[in-house]
Amino acid sequence: MKKFILPIISTALLASCNLYKNYERPEIIDETVSGIYRDTASTGGILAEADTTNFGNTPWREVFTDAKLQSLIEKALHNFDMKKADLNIEKAKAGLSVAKLAYIPSLVFAPSGELTSFDHAKAVQTYTLPISASWEIGSWGSLHNTHKWAKQSLILANAAKQATQTAMIAAVANMYFTLQMLDEQLLTTTATTEIWKKNVETMEAMYEAGYTTNAAVAQAKANYHNLLATIPTLNHSIRKTENALCTLLNQAPQAIDRNRFDATAMPESMSAGVPMQLLSNRPDVKIAELNLAMAFYDVNTARAQFYPNIKISGVAGWTNNMGAIVNPGKLLLNAAASLAQPIFMNGRLKANLKVEKLDYEAASYDFQKAVLTAGEEVSNALSAYQTAQLQSQQRQQQVELLTAAAEETQLLFTHGNGTSYLETLTAQQSLLSAQMNLITDKYNQLVAGIDLYKALGGGRE
Repeated sequence: MKKFILPIISTALLASCNLYKNYERPEIIDETVSGIYRDTASTGGILAEADTTNFGNTPWREVFTDAKLQSLIEKALHNFDMKKADLNIEKAKAGLSVAKLAYIPSLVFAPSGELTSFDHAKAVQTYTLPISASWEIGSWGSLHNTHKWAKQSLILANAAKQATQTAMIAAVANMYFTLQMLDEQLLTTTATTEIWKKNVETMEAMYEAGYTTNAAVAQAKANYHNLLATIPTLNHSIRKTENALCTLLNQAPQAIDRNRFDATAMPESMSAGVPMQLLSNRPDVKIAELNLAMAFYDVNTARAQFYPNIKISGVAGWTNNMGAIVNPGKLLLNAAASLAQPIFMNGRLKANLKVEKLDYEAASYDFQKAVLTAGEEVSNALSAYQTAQLQSQQRQQQVELLTAAAEETQLLFTHGNGTSYLETLTAQQSLLSAQMNLITDKYNQLVAGIDLYKALGGGRE
């Protein structure tokens, strides 16, 4: 038996040894990664290679230090989307176990018995108690590539969970800061309405004293009510954002406990890191490469179908049916090996190999596109963060100047020193607009920081 089996295995092994190569990243991908995204702070706009501190490597608890926000993120990381991602990982683990067990022969215990009587003669009892073993190696190399494919599938499931976690952390943080921003805008608007209410009262007193007209009083009241009308809109936006956040938390719509708006809630260091770190950290880029690796093993599996299919089987057990009635039973042994070499399959094997090669090529394009998209998102986030930071600095100075101007104009108007109500109204409206814009700029800076953290694959455990 050894003289028969060993040559079969040796021949198949030598013919298909090239099927055992592992996936390696194509060189063209490394060329694509070079200079993947622009750094707005570096000469020429290309990120310096020496910059190895990756903001995406920072644990999310160190990025989002607000205790109430941390509590919300913790809760969101156990929602339905994350639980579904865990199920996908378990499915991938089961698939990998099946691929591993394919290397092990299968055993079957199939006892049988028979009772026979001819022409009213005494019944004859026969039995067989066999244990059958079969080892279907398949096309040599197919099991190896199937196992590698299943292993990549498990890694992909974990990467998909990471992608979900990264998106979840960013979404919760974004909504939390949105609520804080809306709260701040509501406080600013409410405080401004109190000032405008006093202006109306002042205008009415001046009208009674004959220092202004009824039309001016009506205009002041109209502006006051116009500002009051924005408050319900802000409250509605707050309610909608709270409801959306509750959905992420797997809870019924309710109020969200939060702290006051803090524009310095993100770390000052926003180093992007080198391109290869970006490549290894972003879940979507990792998923794209895993799909490419799986396509590589699909090609190898399709190629393996051209090689001999090997099957080894054996039976051992007891029986009293050996062509003649024998009691007690005797030992039954049987072993067999077979090899099937495809010769003509109506072109199916070649067509299948061609399809898998085309899928591999398409996966390569998807991988390169994912890398370029990652670079675009990082570049945009870096630019947005820097833009919002510069805007906030200029807007802060604008607010300080307009605050002083509004206070002085109001003082002159109250004492009747030649300043008209229109000048006072214009100064207050300009100040309110600048204050609201400053809040928005600071919020945009936070959002850009979140987007950069997400773009760099942050939020990993």
